Amino acid sequence: MEKYEKIRVVGRGAYGTVHLCCRLSDRKLVIIKQIPVEQMTKEERQAALNEVKVLSMLHHPNIIEYYENFLEDKALMIVMEYAQGGTLLEYLQSRNENLLEEEVLSSKSKAYTVVGTPCYISPELCEGKPYNQKSDIWALGCVLYELASLKRAFEAANLPALILKIMRGTFSPISDQYSEELRSLILSMLHLDPARRPHINQIMACPIIINALINLHTDTGKVACVRVHRPLSNLPGSSRSRTSVRGVGLARDGMVGKPRALSSVLCWGGGLTQPTRLPLPSPDTQVVQVAAGRTQRAAVTKHGRLFVWEPVGMGGEIALPGALDSGHSALIPRYLEGQAAVTIQHVACGDLFTACLTDRGILMTYGSGVHGCLGHGNYSDVTQAKIVEALLGYEVVQVSCGASHVLAVTNEHEIFAWGRGDNAGRLGLGNEESSPAPQPVAVPDDVRPCSVHCGVDCSVIRTLDGALLCCGSNRNNKLALDQITAEGVLERLVEEVHVLTPVASAPISNMQVQVVAVGTSHTAVVNAEGKCYTFGSNQFRQLGFDKEPQDRRPGLLRALTSYSITTVACGDTFTVAVTDAGDIFSWGKSARGRLGRLDDEPGVPKKVAINGEDPFSIVSISCSHGNTLVAIRPILRSGSPIE
Repeated sequence: MEKYEKIRVVGRGAYGTVHLCCRLSDRKLVIIKQIPVEQMTKEERQAALNEVKVLSMLHHPNIIEYYENFLEDKALMIVMEYAQGGTLLEYLQSRNENLLEEEVLSSKSKAYTVVGTPCYISPELCEGKPYNQKSDIWALGCVLYELASLKRAFEAANLPALILKIMRGTFSPISDQYSEELRSLILSMLHLDPARRPHINQIMACPIIINALINLHTDTGKVACVRVHRPLSNLPGSSRSRTSVRGVGLARDGMVGKPRALSSVLCWGGGLTQPTRLPLPSPDTQVVQVAAGRTQRAAVTKHGRLFVWEPVGMGGEIALPGALDSGHSALIPRYLEGQAAVTIQHVACGDLFTACLTDRGILMTYGSGVHGCLGHGNYSDVTQAKIVEALLGYEVVQVSCGASHVLAVTNEHEIFAWGRGDNAGRLGLGNEESSPAPQPVAVPDDVRPCSVHCGVDCSVIRTLDGALLCCGSNRNNKLALDQITAEGVLERLVEEVHVLTPVASAPISNMQVQVVAVGTSHTAVVNAEGKCYTFGSNQFRQLGFDKEPQDRRPGLLRALTSYSITTVACGDTFTVAVTDAGDIFSWGKSARGRLGRLDDEPGVPKKVAINGEDPFSIVSISCSHGNTLVAIRPILRSGSPIE
């Protein structure tokens, strides 16, 4: 709601609250409908999504205009045009002084739990016949009757009685205070025989209708201008200022002693040659997950808040310690705007865009819309996190971002993909076409995906039983799609696939995989025994062992067989692994601080030294391009992490 200021509540309903707001950019009055999607079922979410879709498709002077939607305070906020002429009730009262408010039906009176409003269902629909335009004419006739009579044409105590009335076409006559032309028009629209109802063009040609159409663009909804003269001297200077609660909090924090931090986030790469501690929003911030992109660094807190790190300034006046040059600007944390009351549980970063997931399975994206990777059905950039409307009817449990494409998995083991699809068919849709909106990805009936993992030009899904299916580029066998026997015999070489295909290279094809990490040109997995296997390009020894360039076989990382690996992450030309003892190992290309250590043997897995930290446990790790982010949590003397 940073762009809007609430003025007052103008209505409440079963599914939300309607606010009159002021748009701060141009001081225009708008209506914001607040729908609490966090408390809705899947079907109710889909109904809310349908409302947004219908509104966005309608463009007519007599229809309220749709502006945008966003998530705020665990609710879907739909921003619409404000009709300043007042309500229909107010208009009728201005034309008839004897009209009582109770005579006008409220928006929720006689509501029914069926799709649509049963009072307006046509007789042919009651008989189960196909829906057609004449059914819309019937519904329009019901609305005109209601406006003229101040009651519905067909009402009953229960649904069967209502259906019976509709099929018989029995309703009270229209008052003779209305012209014969209007009464005849309404009666013709409520004819039981659809063929005898008028077409919309015939209705618009009626004399009583065409006069209103002529003045449609000039008179409808006009409001008399009443100018109130107010001396400028009466306006208090403080009325235009806005208090920053966050600023007050920061000042207060500076007055107290520095408490022990509950979390630390370290970064290296991109010019940082050693692990460097990043500032957190406050000492009590507890980070549970981090995500790195080409330029982004994001984190999720224990309390479900998402924040990002941004450079101090364009000039790079302050440099991070450990940077290769003084031009590497320091980073400051900033909470994501507009999400203060939304519980974020997961974040993923692509190239210049970010996806975040709430604890109720609602997916939001923001950033660069190039290649349609935001999933909003277009290629526009978005500065504030926006709901991926196409997935509002699903409960997303995990999302992964590649450089320019995204995969998501739902609680019902459905896979959706969108973004860039060329160069090997990384979306798994059977072609190389891009898609700006989520598309369902076909998986075999016996496969139950539980996690998704995107590379630069490929995708991997992991199933509940630890199997892997892949699509996209298999260059250097980085997806283990080559048919390689347990004896190491290459039976079939695969360069790319356009649909999700099971891995075929031993021993990965027979392995129960627990962790998957996909880099630019190589992949690393961890099995149930805590052993790490790597495959793909070994140009910079990012696989952690020596092998011939033509050898496409996956290999065991023997240098770490004495350790139990808990997680692994892959960058562009390097790999990072974490052990159950909390040790961090890195290997591969060392340029620009990729490994977080200075060593003469970059291709050999060696520990990354974390200096100046108490005993800690690794909470989350993420690599992207040449950058690494690690979230750690201090361990108490008792041996347990701080909660």
